[in-house]
Amino acid sequence: MDRQANHAARPAIDFWFDFSSPYSYVASEWIEALAARHGRTVRWHAMLLGATFQAAELKSPVSYPLKREYSMRDFARSARFEGVPFTPPERFPIATQNAARVFWWLHDEHDPARAAAWAHAGLRAYFARGVMLDDAAALKRLAGESGLDPEAAEAVWADPRWKARLKQVNEQAVAAGIFGAPWIVVDGEPFWGNDRRAQIERWLAQGPF
Repeated sequence: MDRQANHAARPAIDFWFDFSSPYSYVASEWIEALAARHGRTVRWHAMLLGATFQAAELKSPVSYPLKREYSMRDFARSARFEGVPFTPPERFPIATQNAARVFWWLHDEHDPARAAAWAHAGLRAYFARGVMLDDAAALKRLAGESGLDPEAAEAVWADPRWKARLKQVNEQAVAAGIFGAPWIVVDGEPFWGNDRRAQIERWLAQGPF
């Protein structure tokens, strides 16, 4: 009983992601299992990397021809390493604010678990099936496949309330110093990138190092 209470009291792991981030996609496939092994849960946060890039005066690596070639290779290699399906999207990156607004609607109005399920659905759709999340018709179809009312989803992403909610989250990300994704916070310690898995695992097992 005490052990269960101790596990329940352990802080959640914060997982910040962008629906258009390949490394977020790969990390999203292992973060929950990793957390569970250490008696933790995951708190998901959908954000827009563009907002953090702008605040930090950064550009995506794929904005530079030389970095883009390497990055595209590394996206696929990282997915293969984790055993995660990956199909290079026809267009990359894309705007993902509509998918993110639906995420926060599910998170705030329904259940964070449903929002996390939507996050998985959107990331897998874009990076494994080539579904263009910036296409309204494609996003509505994905909503239907995910058990949501497509018309309700469309109304959500056009609603000023959920636009403001996502803007608030982006501002929180900037204030927290986030400049990339995935951004994983464990006990106040930030880890940037899918390639920090081993460090996160050790931190959870042994504490600060």
